[in-house]
Amino acid sequence: FASAGAFTSVESSTRNTYLSASAENEHDLGRRELFRKALVTSAGTAALVLSPVASNIPAANAADAAALDDLPPEAQRSYRQYRIALQIGADYYLWELRDKISQIDDWGEVNELYRVNNNKGQGQPSRIERDYINPMRILSLSMPPDAADEMRAAQFKFEQAAAGLSKITTGVRRDLPVEISPAAQKDALVKWEEGRVALNDFFALLNDTTGLNELKPIPAAGPNQNKEYGRSEKRYFELMKKTKLCQNRGGPALSQAWGQLMVSGYLQDSCGIPDMDTYFYQ
Repeated sequence: FASAGAFTSVESSTRNTYLSASAENEHDLGRRELFRKALVTSAGTAALVLSPVASNIPAANAADAAALDDLPPEAQRSYRQYRIALQIGADYYLWELRDKISQIDDWGEVNELYRVNNNKGQGQPSRIERDYINPMRILSLSMPPDAADEMRAAQFKFEQAAAGLSKITTGVRRDLPVEISPAAQKDALVKWEEGRVALNDFFALLNDTTGLNELKPIPAAGPNQNKEYGRSEKRYFELMKKTKLCQNRGGPALSQAWGQLMVSGYLQDSCGIPDMDTYFYQ
């Protein structure tokens, strides 16, 4: 999470530019767009399931879609690009990550969230950066100043929770016996809960800013958690299964390129991956 600090000075400069720029100041807006694109690149496959063009909004949402038109163009693009990725991130957070934290033998898989891939000297962000923090950062930078400040605060809370979880689980895995404090598992679940609340705060701010109310927050743990969430656990695991099969087709070469293929729509046709708008609007 040192990368979050590395962005501080750059983000500050970018935000000041946003505050002072007028609609006609194409030079400053161009610099902001350049920085946004750099962050999009670092997000990697966070948006692999998305099309960079505007996606179809169901008729039920059409009346509210006008609110999105009031936002800056780059905010509209960022929202359309990352909303599905963030919702899938929430699905994973609820239906996979919590279960892994609850089983100490699975903490090795939790650690994989934080592993940075430096394959062939080309550093790739960790999954926690790719699927959560970078999309949140990009969206915050693209939004109007008042909303952006609150969204950044929610992002930092999520980062802090994720960093705390990493600290607790690091070095623990099934094939490497280590001494674990009796309170470690409880502490890890506390960090998961803090992350859930922060992610929900970010979703609420994003829904309020766009006026669309499309992103669904993760309910608190309880017997009716899935029902309250209103999304299908079965459809999520079917999507993950088909996605994994698609990644594995053709070996490592395709695993590196599959994100680009999915953006083009190729993988949806060849692997049976569902239309992502349909998956999003459950």
